[in-house]
Amino acid sequence: MKGNIGQRIGHLRAYMARQGLAAYIFPSTDPHNSEYPPAHWKVREWISGFDGSAGTAVVASDDAALWTDSRYFLAAAEQLRGTPFRLMKERVEGTPTVAEWLAEVLPPGSRVGIDGWTGSVDDIRTMKKSLALNGIHLEVTENPADTLWTSRPPIPDAPVRIQPLEYAGRSVAEKLGLIREAMATRQADGLILTALDEVAWTLNLRGTDVHCTPVFVAYLLVTPTHCALYINKVKLTAEVFAYLTEAGVEVRPYEDIADGIRQFQGQRMMLDPGSVNFMLSNAIPARCAVEEAPSPVAMLKAVKCPAEVEGYRRAMLRDGVAMVKFLRWLKPAVEAGGQTELGICRKLDELRGEQEHYRGNSFDTIAGYAAHGAIVHYEPTPETDLPLKAEGLLLLDSGAQYDDGTTDLTRTIALGPVTEEERHDYTLVLKGHIRLARAKFPQGCSGTQLDACARYAMWQDGINYLHGTGHGVGSCLCVHEGPHQIRMNYMPAPLLPYMTVTNEPGIYKAGRHGVRIENTQIILPYRETESGKFLRFDPLTLCPIDTAPIDWGMLDREETEWLDRYHQRVYARLSPLLDEAHRAWLREATRPHGS
Repeated sequence: MKGNIGQRIGHLRAYMARQGLAAYIFPSTDPHNSEYPPAHWKVREWISGFDGSAGTAVVASDDAALWTDSRYFLAAAEQLRGTPFRLMKERVEGTPTVAEWLAEVLPPGSRVGIDGWTGSVDDIRTMKKSLALNGIHLEVTENPADTLWTSRPPIPDAPVRIQPLEYAGRSVAEKLGLIREAMATRQADGLILTALDEVAWTLNLRGTDVHCTPVFVAYLLVTPTHCALYINKVKLTAEVFAYLTEAGVEVRPYEDIADGIRQFQGQRMMLDPGSVNFMLSNAIPARCAVEEAPSPVAMLKAVKCPAEVEGYRRAMLRDGVAMVKFLRWLKPAVEAGGQTELGICRKLDELRGEQEHYRGNSFDTIAGYAAHGAIVHYEPTPETDLPLKAEGLLLLDSGAQYDDGTTDLTRTIALGPVTEEERHDYTLVLKGHIRLARAKFPQGCSGTQLDACARYAMWQDGINYLHGTGHGVGSCLCVHEGPHQIRMNYMPAPLLPYMTVTNEPGIYKAGRHGVRIENTQIILPYRETESGKFLRFDPLTLCPIDTAPIDWGMLDREETEWLDRYHQRVYARLSPLLDEAHRAWLREATRPHGS
């Protein structure tokens, strides 16, 4: 594979020379700004060999570099070894931006290419402006992969299914009504929706075009009186076609989206410049005003309706049962020998597969034993698969897609004796998790204002982590959902009642161990005072937190009481669904401290 990378870059450079380009930029995304694109658009992975979900590859005439964030520093360093790419660690002091690096390696007057279909309006504008400061021209061109990637996978054409109203909670008509109200506040008579989860949510449809994410490749164009779905019609069964017709949704070919926008007869088109691709923005008729604003669907989708909330709670029960069965099996199996990281992933998949309404994983399971736990998004492969021993820590981050909800949880598990450093770090992470879980906060504050709750205890020890602390979770949709997040860098989206958000602080020590503890939570009203409305977090995840590696002397009374209450809830809700053997195991795993 790495030999192929060098060959591909050679072909690319010859292509660039023919086009008069000194460099080409390959972002991670697709025409829909997806975090996890279908294989057809994994061009950055094709050219670099790096398969993480975030990163930008840049190939110049005599150099090549790849930028990614802290989740992938260790994995990217390994995957790029032996290739022409240099690793650039984003947001680390001394790391140049893409534009700064290009200014260093290219002379003024150089032309740099980028694909306008896979770059958002904001990204391409920003890059153009940054490069222009150094006399470098950004050219929106065709993607070299269209010519050079001879074995490129096709755009997926798998069938779409209807998400029942009992899970969706609102009809297509109701959702379109809410979207049109938001458009009216902006005086817009057209709205381009490109994000796949927004299209799926609006139409109460689901698909299988993206690995682990039940979405499908399509665009949606909404006006005050019409709604057009641009999709490959082979994906629509007779049932789905009839459903869309009854909902008043016109079906047009996927490849006609740019023409559909060019033929738009309205006066003001609304689009989200952070997600809509550059080519579609350019297709808007010159006579139209353009209203650039965040997509209204993102916030509508993030605030869950009662049916979705109940769906999460049912899904978490089923997922909790699978996790209890797995955890009861795990330590004796490791002690007996023969277990590996990949083997336990298969076992967990098997147990989840026994649950009703299971649709597959919500992401590839992260099972990092010992030093692998320090690789934030490590996924075991046959080449890296470690045997598990009855000692040290296992970091297990996993989730599932159910018809009525999406799950995401992480547990760090002591497989046997742990070191004092492992125990100390585990307890620091647990303290951070609990402090955030216990937070009460004013409605409308952002996740950035709460992020320090999760980091405070570890900061006192001079420890930090570079990934976010929390993200939204979709309802049988994307496991990473915005617009709200909990993280250090400023995220302005407000936290509102009935949003879901994860709580996942961590500590990662390269070559030694990693710790992360994660629950999915829902935001609920807390109380209203003369200062306004206040909110709280309520854990949705139902799974015991391993108490074996805790240094109890580091927890204060309120933290210990929170953990005991959480475990009482886990036992109360899961025990009726378990046989006696699993119930007895869970009773012990959730036993109050000191009892």
